[in-house]
Amino acid sequence: MTAASERRWRVPPAQVAVKCAGAAAVTALAVLYSHDPQFLFLAIAAAAGLNVLALRDLVAPVRLAADGDGVTVVTGYAGRRRVPWDAVTSIRVDERRRLLLHTRILEIETADDLHLLSAFDLGADVHDVADELYRLRARTGP
Repeated sequence: MTAASERRWRVPPAQVAVKCAGAAAVTALAVLYSHDPQFLFLAIAAAAGLNVLALRDLVAPVRLAADGDGVTVVTGYAGRRRVPWDAVTSIRVDERRRLLLHTRILEIETADDLHLLSAFDLGADVHDVADELYRLRARTGP
């Protein structure tokens, strides 16, 4: 498989930077308001959560990769799973509108699993990613 036929979608670096900056800001607030036990507890919980999310983005920035042989998706916190094209049962975009929110999720389904990826995971529109996956899958034959 040539390098030109491999595609990777990753968390945008700006998103990682915002999470890291948020964690640093909340940590600074925790230090400044350490005399208030309730605020300190909430600030530590928020900082820990943001740090966990930022660390995942740093450890596993590529959420989806695809080539002529199949796809590699992130599973769990930062694990990876290689799925050959013949094991992928469907690729679709789920769109939902509720109140003022419009969500789009890329779904990659196998016989035993469902992998859900948003535009925040991919750094691209989920419809464009789905189209590219269809093209890569079509090159492998039936």
